[in-house]
Amino acid sequence: MGISRRTVLHGALGVAVAAAVRPAAAKVSQITDELSLIGGFGGNIVALETSEGAVLVDSGQWLENDSLLGFLEAATGGRRVHTLFNTHWHLEQVGGNEIFGRAGANIVAHEKTRARLAVGYYVPAEDRYRPPVPVQAQPTESFYTTGSTTIARNRIEYGYLLEAHTDGDAYVYFRDANVVAVGDAIAPHRDVELDWFGGGWLGGRVDSLKQLLDLTDAQTRFVPSYGEPVGRAAVQAEHDTCKLLFDRFFERVRKGETNEDMLAAGIMEGTGRAWNDPAKFVYDAHKGFWGHNNTLSHDIV
Repeated sequence: MGISRRTVLHGALGVAVAAAVRPAAAKVSQITDELSLIGGFGGNIVALETSEGAVLVDSGQWLENDSLLGFLEAATGGRRVHTLFNTHWHLEQVGGNEIFGRAGANIVAHEKTRARLAVGYYVPAEDRYRPPVPVQAQPTESFYTTGSTTIARNRIEYGYLLEAHTDGDAYVYFRDANVVAVGDAIAPHRDVELDWFGGGWLGGRVDSLKQLLDLTDAQTRFVPSYGEPVGRAAVQAEHDTCKLLFDRFFERVRKGETNEDMLAAGIMEGTGRAWNDPAKFVYDAHKGFWGHNNTLSHDIV
């Protein structure tokens, strides 16, 4: 029996990964024949192999060497990285930007992601400012609402998800494969995370989930930052849960309740999903509401 390119690929991947992360932490799986899902380098990386080069969504966590570059070149048949999309500006999604930027990749992101990476930002949990990333790690192309491109006849659409997780969230829709990478705008395998200080809030989450449902169809697969791709039912379920919670928070914030009051009153009960850290979610959601207290309505920002 002959050895397939995929067999050789996985052998090469094991060698490349060993220099960068624990071998067991790295995983490559196929979403479609052309689309690969690469885990173990921080947030998920989606890779499309084309005749003009690889197209990536997110670049994982920062590494001290170019092992990630070698890993992804192996995963895409040795081709250079043509275009890299960032779904938002957290380190787990942009850590490899500099590697690919230095290699000549075009980096595409929402304008607020570009600005965050270019000027730096404050991190409350660490009580410090993160400095700007190197120029080679900054997006070379940005957008405000939507955009599209065709690379080797592969249609790719992208757009803004307003305040779903941060202030710079984006989706990347591989139209021909009917696969959309959405970063942390969905969280089917872990708690919903709202970076309230970075612009994310529960109202934005509800609207963005509805936007994703309206944009796609029953056969679409959605790729989150963490865990395996999911179908439409998981996105619908998260939308329904977040809408339920939005309505609950809306009334309680208007009454002046604290996050401790809300948690004690059982605001997280009966949501249709399990929560690893409900107290953190309630704190973050409460903070996010007060960032919108002029309207307390998720469709007017």
